[in-house]
Amino acid sequence: MEHADIVILGAGAAGLFCAGSAVAQGRRVVVLDHAPTPAEKIRISGGGRCNFTNLATGPDRFLSDNSRFAASALARYRPQAFVDLVDRAGIAWHEKTRGQLFCDGKATQITDMLLDRMAGADLRLGTRIDGVSQDGDRFVVATSGGPISTGRVVVATGGKSIPKIGATGLGYDLARQFGLRLVDTRPALVPLTFAEQDLALCRPLAGLSVEARITHGRGSFRDALLFTHRGLSGPVILQISSFWQAAEVLTIDLAPDRDIAADLKAARGGKAQVATVLAQMLPERLAQSVAADAGLAQARLADQPNARLDALGARVNRWQVRPVGTEGYRTAEVTLGGVDTRDLDARTMQARQVPGLAFIGECVDVTGWLGGYNFQWAWASADAAGHAA
Repeated sequence: MEHADIVILGAGAAGLFCAGSAVAQGRRVVVLDHAPTPAEKIRISGGGRCNFTNLATGPDRFLSDNSRFAASALARYRPQAFVDLVDRAGIAWHEKTRGQLFCDGKATQITDMLLDRMAGADLRLGTRIDGVSQDGDRFVVATSGGPISTGRVVVATGGKSIPKIGATGLGYDLARQFGLRLVDTRPALVPLTFAEQDLALCRPLAGLSVEARITHGRGSFRDALLFTHRGLSGPVILQISSFWQAAEVLTIDLAPDRDIAADLKAARGGKAQVATVLAQMLPERLAQSVAADAGLAQARLADQPNARLDALGARVNRWQVRPVGTEGYRTAEVTLGGVDTRDLDARTMQARQVPGLAFIGECVDVTGWLGGYNFQWAWASADAAGHAA
């Protein structure tokens, strides 16, 4: 039987980075993945430019049943450490907004850098993982290429998001097999969908983007909102989707810098129509749609009482909608929930009751905000497991 010091399941961002950290400790490392190419999520991320970290990374930018679990790994591998790797690799980058760092060129530069960093590890793509079992104080990983005996297994198989690039639930299956608890999973950083009656507004506005603010639960974000044929998307919606639960109402401010009711009252006078004046405060298509929805498409502003303008203002500054769901794992950037952190050691990512078995990256119940946080969690959790090996 073949032997290895550490076998890493998954050749995504976390798996490749963990391999590099483990190789640096002088370990014999085998990385397995059923996909034909490594790190597909890196390739498609950030519009093909990879938002590889966020300078504002901290435990408060992550969702988990244990909000402090990620603090240890994040403190020991900070964003600047990854930026230093990128700089040494000669990869040009820029800060887009709010600490979000992107490659100037293609995202595959990051993958190439990770592959160079793990030189010496044995990367086996197109290899089916048939199971993991214990054999005394070691593990046996059954693969389509034959069994591998190893002292350590690191599960870096990701979550359920974007199945078209190979996502599976293998990591969760292995957690259950070895007695670890799971936090219920659901799509996160994902567009929201509406019922038919609410789509009457969204469909005519499909493709329109506006600045919006949403506060819901523990999340409060201001960013671009995009109307779609199915509901709402855009960064602010992806952010709040991680906090939204089924059947909950969202309150959205479509003009966060204005008090629409007050501005309409101040502009009242003359023969101007409501929609015309409103179009000076909002994108024209949105203004016309809101006015029509309120039955004021042809109405003069001067004729409107305060109560009606207050209602119209609320329709913009406090628009209330009840999404019926999300677009699901098909378009979700990450998976919320996963391996329960109560069963993992925060410093090594190792299962407390199963020495030698670790879980890292997206399959763990640690989910970052939009903007490079999830990649930083991949690097940090992978580095912790790689050094522990």
